[in-house]
Amino acid sequence: MESLHRASLQLRLLPLCLSPPPSRTLIYRALLEPAARQLGMDSPPKFSLVFTPRRRYCNSPPVARAGWLLGLAGDKKKSAGLPDIVKAGDPVLHEAAREVDPADVGSERIQKIVDDMVVAMRKAPGVGLAAPQIGIPLKIIVLEDTEEYISYAPKEETKAQDRRPFDLLVILNPKLKKKSNRTALFFEGCLSVDGYRGLVERYLDVEVTGLGRDGKPIKVNASGWQARILQHECDHLDGILYVDKMVPRTFRIVENLDLPLADGCPRLGVCGS
Repeated sequence: MESLHRASLQLRLLPLCLSPPPSRTLIYRALLEPAARQLGMDSPPKFSLVFTPRRRYCNSPPVARAGWLLGLAGDKKKSAGLPDIVKAGDPVLHEAAREVDPADVGSERIQKIVDDMVVAMRKAPGVGLAAPQIGIPLKIIVLEDTEEYISYAPKEETKAQDRRPFDLLVILNPKLKKKSNRTALFFEGCLSVDGYRGLVERYLDVEVTGLGRDGKPIKVNASGWQARILQHECDHLDGILYVDKMVPRTFRIVENLDLPLADGCPRLGVCGS
């Protein structure tokens, strides 16, 4: 209902012009001819009113600065067979996912889900994806960070984030635990909350255990940015989005990422440093 109200309000505010598309002329003539005859006119006025799109004011660069989604200018057109990224508000993103039966890990169904997740993550592009983000309530995560991705962010920023490349990881039924009490505050984003960022505090050192896509046990010890990605994706499996954990008053659109934080907000970086 709110979206319908907003749409109608936008239509009322759109500017009018006097040069309609030819395809609408007959429609307007049909509406105006009866009134014209009552006024003694041979034909209706030779114009009609149409809405023109409101001009957009946006000077963001094609490669966005420093972000969770890397700022790559990916093609947003849907590829054949590629699952959609589920957006915030869908119940699958706000409810706990189910564990994968270990006996099913090698099945065609689970392997297809993993393949779809990897393709969707790279297409987006992103550095991590959880199965609920493609509408599947199973405990599966994939993540990957590359030299190319990292090159799109300023070196001083990736250094502060302790961001280093790592190969593709596929983890089923992941269980995460912290390895130290060290934490850091940095902006995060999410493919399911596209176009926005918020400041989130995360542990700097974690351990994740689970199953690989081959069904064998896997253990990952991670620090820095990789640890942050793992925590972000594991949160998805518990029905938690980063906006549920972000520091209040730090939420912003990507284009405003470089604007200063409000008074009283904590500083970015390693906490206590």
